[in-house]
Amino acid sequence: MKPVAWVLACTLAVALPTAAQQRSNAFDDPFVQVTSAIAACPVPAGPLYTEQEARDAAHVRSHHGTSCYRSGRCRLPNSYLYDREMIPRVEQYIRLDGRFNDTSVWVVGERRLVTLLGCVQSKEQADALEKAVWLVDDVMGVINYLGVPGEAPRYPLAK
Repeated sequence: MKPVAWVLACTLAVALPTAAQQRSNAFDDPFVQVTSAIAACPVPAGPLYTEQEARDAAHVRSHHGTSCYRSGRCRLPNSYLYDREMIPRVEQYIRLDGRFNDTSVWVVGERRLVTLLGCVQSKEQADALEKAVWLVDDVMGVINYLGVPGEAPRYPLAK
């Protein structure tokens, strides 16, 4: 077998099993749809990992989770402990605000970071939603992947 063909065969042997593996929310990161007014909004995949990706991420997640406490920026011993109670408050705040009722938004929580996914009516509305989420207690950062209908989504899609 020629060297190029051998490298290609090895690459496919490694890549194909990974592609066929089941993906799951291995770390149970909160992922909820908050609003649903834009029917054509692409649905995000959410925080999904293959078994190998989850094993690879476990060490990094344990380091990131505890460094917040060790540095004095978190009162809980792991920053991931905030997410399960913080994301419902983010959801409540967005829904009760009223300015975002005409959007389709999903939120993901991971170590006090809130990722916004979905569709809004304008760039200004996306900016306003990002600023609003910053006001929720315990939110340490906001990652804004919101777009307007017709734009290509900046996040992986559900299958």
